[in-house]
Order: sequence, then structure tokens, then C-alpha cells
Amino acid sequence: MNTQSTDVASAHRNRKSFLRREYSCFGVLKHTLRMLVSSCLILLLAAPAFSAQTRSHESDPDLDTTTVDPETEAVIRGGLKWLASKQNANGSWSSNEGYPVAMTGYVLIAYLSTGNLPDEGEYSLQVTRGLQYLLNGVSPDGIIGPRGGQYMYGHGIATIALAELYGQTKDQRIRPKLELAVKRILTAQNHQGGWRYNPDASDADISVTVLQVVALRAAKNAGLDIPQSTIDRAVAYVHSCYDGDRTGGFTYQPRNNQPGFARTAAAIYSLQVCGQYTDPQVKKGSDYLFKYGKRDQQWFTYGHFYAGPAQYMIGGETWKKWYPEIRGKLMSTVRRQGDLVYWIPADRGQGVNEVYATAVYTMILALPYHYVPLYQR
Repeated sequence: MNTQSTDVASAHRNRKSFLRREYSCFGVLKHTLRMLVSSCLILLLAAPAFSAQTRSHESDPDLDTTTVDPETEAVIRGGLKWLASKQNANGSWSSNEGYPVAMTGYVLIAYLSTGNLPDEGEYSLQVTRGLQYLLNGVSPDGIIGPRGGQYMYGHGIATIALAELYGQTKDQRIRPKLELAVKRILTAQNHQGGWRYNPDASDADISVTVLQVVALRAAKNAGLDIPQSTIDRAVAYVHSCYDGDRTGGFTYQPRNNQPGFARTAAAIYSLQVCGQYTDPQVKKGSDYLFKYGKRDQQWFTYGHFYAGPAQYMIGGETWKKWYPEIRGKLMSTVRRQGDLVYWIPADRGQGVNEVYATAVYTMILALPYHYVPLYQR
């Protein structure tokens, strides 16, 4: 790696360490701390980071040797620039079929994964405009964006983005809207412990449930009061979709349909975000992803949005093996327009377009930067 790339990687590692400690220990003082940078660094180095469970030695991000090489970094930069060029006048992003709430949530997470915040980073303006679009879309009853179709899905990913932005900025404009969005999720949990595409459903499925419970956990991490019993019931629902040790995968609904790559990735992602790092089903699910990932391409983009962070949180040899494989796949399919970079997804259709794919794939490639607090154990 050349000197410039080494400096960039070092800067990413230093900011990662700063961010994780600040978010977990001093989030409420963030704006004050930024005014006292020198004092901040001294205090933060002295303060221990904490989490729901102690990380194992091999999965500690401080010891992670997986890095972003210069070629990948150039692709990440090109992806961010391409996404900025696709932002709509109202601050949203959208797919060919629409879905502006969900697409804006996905793109904001891509920017967060590269260190961009409303007042920080090269794309702070784009993040600010995207954030404002989501805030403007929160209705009095808490639903983000238009109703109809699969709106709890978009609501979930948008709430995750709002929770992460609030957690890292403590911007008080966000909190009341985030509280409304979270309340809508809490009241929509059904008797099974899960969620469905609308808040009045009598059943649940793993795809919508994962987004809602992760949104709740992100909000809890950011300082909102979330009943632990709600998260526990959601975790129990995810467990109920486990196919058993026969395959190690997870199904769409309990004892309904065959296990699949995307469902399994979503399940072990959510279990870890909810603190279940040592759950045996996480290891079984991870093995399932390695075994079936290459042959199950039906929901490639959606599945890898979960699979990347899931394997990253496991860390160690799992992550060392997973990242080069997915990096190779993504780097081999990238499209270029000068210094702009984007992807045409193999699973194009059903809401999956270039914006969605570029946001997800950029986030995956940027995971070694360690910028997203939600994914830090």
C-alpha cells in the first residue's frame, strides 16, 4: 500500500475508534466535544468503550486486519459521487418503481458507512437533504412516507437511518420524529412477536421483522426508551424461523417455505444487532451463507445488505474469508462513467435498480472503515 493509502487507512482507523467511543459514552456531548477536539481525544482515549457483550479477541475491530485497498477506495468514492448525482430535488432517492423512503434510507446508510454526516464529510449536504426528506415524511401517527403496498418495509429502513443519524449527531430536530416512527413500530408488533408489510397484519415474516427490530435496537442505542421485552419477543420470532441444524438456514415464516440465503442473512444480522453474538444459530447461519450464497442469487442485493454486516460482526476468520470474496464479485461487475461508479444488479427488478444496488454494494465495500456504530459489537 502506498504512503497516501496508508495515511487514509490510518485516518479511518483513528476516526473509527473515536466514533465508537463517542457514540457509546459521550453521544449527548457531541457538539461540545467537537469544539474541544484536543480535550476530546484525551478523554476518549481514557474512557473504556462498552457494549452488550464482550468481543472475542479475533472479532475485535481494533484487531481486524481487513482493509480497503486503493482500488476499492476509488470505487467507493466513485459510488458515493454517482449516488450524489442521482439525488432528487426534494432530497430523496428512488428506484424505477419509486420507493423513495426505502431508497433514501439505503443511500443514507451508504453515506454513514463512509463517515458522512449532516455536518461532516464530503457529502454532508446530500446527507442533510436526505435526512430532511425523511423528517418531512414522518406523519403524526409515525408512519414515514406514503401508505400502501409494503410501507412498513420502507418505514423500517428509514427508521434505522434516522436512529443512526440521531445517535451520531444528537440533532434535536430528529428525536421527536424518531420517537413517532419508533412508537409506530412498537404498536404494530403482533402476537407472534414480528411484523408484516402493514401495521395491522395478523401474521409476520422475517424480512419485515428484521428491519423493525433492528430499527428499535438502533433507537435504543441512540438513547430512546425501548422496552427490552419487545426486542426479546422479536428475537424469539426470528428464532422460530430457524430451519434447524439440518440446513442451518432460516425460512420466510415459521415452518413455512424452504430456507434461503437472504432470509438467513437477515436473521443472523438481526440476532447480532440485538446482542445475540454467541447464539449457535448465528454460526450455523453463517455457515449456510458460505455454502449456499453462490447458488442462491434470487435476492442478491437484498441478501447481501444483511450478509455483509452479519459476517463483519462475526469477525475473525469468517470476515477475513467473506470480504475478499464479495469484494471480488462486486469489483468485477462495477460500471464506470469517468470518475462515477455504479452497478447494474443481477437481480434487477422488483424495486432493485442501480440506486439500490450502488448504495448497498458501496456500504459493503466500506465495512472495513468501521464507521457504523450499529455494527460495532
